[in-house]
Amino acid sequence: MMGLGVRLLEAVAPAMESIAPLMPGETFPYFFTMEMFQRALLAAFVITIVAGILGSFLLIRNMALIGDGIAHVSFGAVAVGLVMSATYPLAYALVFAVVSAVIIDELQSRRLLNGDTAIAIIMTGMLALGLVVLRLEQICVFGVCVGTDAPMGITPVVEAYLYGNLLLIDDLDLDWICTVALISIFLLRAMYNGLLTSAVDPVAARVQGIPVRAISLSFSIITAVVVVSMVKIIGALLVTALLVSPAATAQQVGKSFRSCMFLTQFFGMFAVFVGIYLSAELGTGSGAMIALVAALMFAAVTITKITYKAFFLARENVN
Repeated sequence: MMGLGVRLLEAVAPAMESIAPLMPGETFPYFFTMEMFQRALLAAFVITIVAGILGSFLLIRNMALIGDGIAHVSFGAVAVGLVMSATYPLAYALVFAVVSAVIIDELQSRRLLNGDTAIAIIMTGMLALGLVVLRLEQICVFGVCVGTDAPMGITPVVEAYLYGNLLLIDDLDLDWICTVALISIFLLRAMYNGLLTSAVDPVAARVQGIPVRAISLSFSIITAVVVVSMVKIIGALLVTALLVSPAATAQQVGKSFRSCMFLTQFFGMFAVFVGIYLSAELGTGSGAMIALVAALMFAAVTITKITYKAFFLARENVN
């Protein structure tokens, strides 16, 4: 039975093949003609859409670092899954990520720790767990030991989760990514007014009867699930690049929150398109190149904005 992702791929594949001759480069056009590459490109664009929406809300709620924290948690969980020979290690990541997101939200809401402190502790702890587990021969729980005869170490598969590898995305991954994206977009749309109001003025939101606590917890869980979906595309160490950089770039030029959300989609798609093109032609990692393009794009827009303002302020002072 075909899932949502496979059905979507079948629907858009003819259009992708038709524009392949227009694409630059020697290798990049294959992303529009070969199924393996089409799957990777579609997954990247789909997750970019939901990451852009999520990132816009993360910035106005001052939660930019939670994506990075959850991504590190995901890597630790994936490492445990790999050592335990799990069929689908991301299932471990999903459980650990959701639990960590809930813990961070609880610590923050109860004011036991501020958000950044809680994220830092959990992030470093889980990343360390992953690195330690990869050096162990076996993991023993309640007398049951699983593992290999030798430590796994940093293998190409582990590197794919750390830095991202689009070409390792299969039909199951594509179905998962598309399903998560669809559900997340629907939930974020349903919570739009509540998220915006509680971010601007939580006290006023409570007075209006908006369930601020429930919205905050739901948002944290959605963030965790989306971040886990991004790990194979851009890597656990680089998730923030796609989750935050396009939204931060959009804030430099956007005039309103709604315009920033639209601009975030443009900047995110641009970073993914150019990043995948450069990685294909230069033979570099796709996740790292997407992150680099996103960072350079932010720098270019910010420098242009500063230069533009300085020029016009100078002219006004002269006049």
